[in-house]
This record gives sequence, structure tokens and C-alpha cells, in this order.
Amino acid sequence: MQINIFYGCGLMNAKAGTIWFSGLHGSGKTTIARVLAERLRVKGAKLVVLDGDELRKGLSLDLGYSREDRNRHIKRVANVCKIISENGVLNIACVASPTREMREYAKSLIPEFVEVFVKCPLEECERRDVKGHYRLAREKKPGFENFLGIGIAYEEPESPDLVLETDKESVKESVEKLYSKIVEKGWLE
Repeated sequence: MQINIFYGCGLMNAKAGTIWFSGLHGSGKTTIARVLAERLRVKGAKLVVLDGDELRKGLSLDLGYSREDRNRHIKRVANVCKIISENGVLNIACVASPTREMREYAKSLIPEFVEVFVKCPLEECERRDVKGHYRLAREKKPGFENFLGIGIAYEEPESPDLVLETDKESVKESVEKLYSKIVEKGWLE
């Protein structure tokens, strides 16, 4: 499991809380999160980036991809985010989190929470898929029966704090919108 922790030189204080990215695989969650983290890191903010795929290699190694296992994984990630926030660190969580129920669970658990819906049409996510997972899911290959967007539906957030439409805006534009949102919320000093 890889968890990146960055301690800055004290130039910027970031409020302890969670920026929760949700969206289909290939929508751009991790890319945007990493660029945002670098921008904040350069300014001296301390933060943790939690990538759902990386967390599955350790924290949720025992889980599969059924709806129930996905929900267990999200609960674990939300609890980790809560602990990190309680210790005064901003964290950015990149997890598909396909159900409204699990996103609401995370939101209820973490007092300072920004929900970011990384919106991208399924067709574009499939086009971006360098690993070929969508193709394997469409071919109903073993192990890909529950692939998000094909075997399991993704429930779009009803009222996220921010929507980033990555098929219509560049990574730079998405990061700028998100940066402006966390400044607006008073998370950066």
C-alpha cells in the first residue's frame, strides 16, 4: 500500500479535511488529485493522497469487486480519511465510490468534506483505458464481471460540492476550479 505524505515548509496551512473524488475508472480522478497535490505541496501544505487502487493492494487486499466488497472498501477508506483529518492533515481520496449510500457514509463520518464528482462519459473513459479493463468487462472475461460502469452501475452524485467535466475541460482547468473551491471554503490560509 502506498500512501504519500508530504510535509511542507510551513508556507501554507491547509485545513484538515477530505477532498473526496468520485467517478468512473478513467475519468481523471487520480490525475487531477496528483496535480492539485503538487500545487499545494509547492506552497508548503501538508497532505496525504489516498488512491483507491493502491489502497486495495494493502488495506482492502481481502476484498473483491462485488457491490458489497466495494462498499466495505469505501467504508475503510472513509475511516482512514477521518483519522488523517483528526490528526490535522488534509487528505485527498481518489475512490470510484459508486453508490450514493457510501458517499453519504463518508460525508457523515468526516466533518470537513468536499465531494468532487469527476464526470466523464463512459465512452470517453473506455477510450482512455490503457489497461483494457473496459474491453475485458464488455467481453465478460472472468474477474471483470463487476467492473464499474459495465457490470455495476455508477450512481452519479445528486449534489456534489464540485463537478469536473474532464471530457470538456483540461486537467489544468479542473485543478483550477478545485483550487478555487477549497479557497472559497476557507481551507487554505
